[in-house]
Amino acid sequence: MAEVKFKSFSSGSCGNCYFVGLFSEDGNCEAGILIDAGVSPRRLKKELLLDGLDPGMVNAMLVTHDHMDHVRSLASHCKHISVPVWATPTLCKALAWRGGEYFDDCRETLREGWNEVVPGRIRVQYFEVPHDATQTVGYAIMLDDYKFVIMTDIGRMTQQAAAFASQADTVVIESNYDPYMLEHGPYPKDLQDRIRDGHGHLSNPECAEAICAFRHEGLRNVFLCHLSEHNNTPKLAMETAMAALGGRPDFRLAPLPRQTASPLMNL
Repeated sequence: MAEVKFKSFSSGSCGNCYFVGLFSEDGNCEAGILIDAGVSPRRLKKELLLDGLDPGMVNAMLVTHDHMDHVRSLASHCKHISVPVWATPTLCKALAWRGGEYFDDCRETLREGWNEVVPGRIRVQYFEVPHDATQTVGYAIMLDDYKFVIMTDIGRMTQQAAAFASQADTVVIESNYDPYMLEHGPYPKDLQDRIRDGHGHLSNPECAEAICAFRHEGLRNVFLCHLSEHNNTPKLAMETAMAALGGRPDFRLAPLPRQTASPLMNL
């Protein structure tokens, strides 16, 4: 049976890019995908090589939305890695000008329901989440029979997002800001309002409440993503979630680093 492994290359307003894949017992990647293109192909290659991995193991890419910290290097990825880039019809139109001719060569359009992005191994289904981009989606990803869900840049939880998370083995969820730090921090009032108006970002308490709601017996990992540099700390995000969960949970709970890569983690 293949092992599922996950790595974050960057998670925050400085850039977002994640990898999840299926590995054989001898450590070879059998199928893998990237989620978002907020770091350069050069950095991606460097980080993968540090883990002893071949950049050629990436078979496809998913895009969550068209904000720059998620698609800054899309054209470069399309040019240098040249794998299918899957996005919704709405996002494909919005991304065309960012990726240019290179995106046109790689573009694949997601339909509603399940889409086979790596034949026989990886299927994905998108779900819309509230965020102030052209369109923002989370993804439910099936790697063989392993269920992985990612929802980053989500202004508030939705029933559909919670339903997918309540069936997942691993969930990556935004825990962007601490309300007190945001209110008393350097951001002007209009930017604070944008962040917390339900179409911006998920706060630590909102994230913690969501985890409590979708927590289930089969849950193995929850990773906290997209932590704000100015309005949050990993310690605060963890403490808020742990307090809501009533202490040490029976699954792995960890924040993802903002500007550096995480280890390659066995899920």
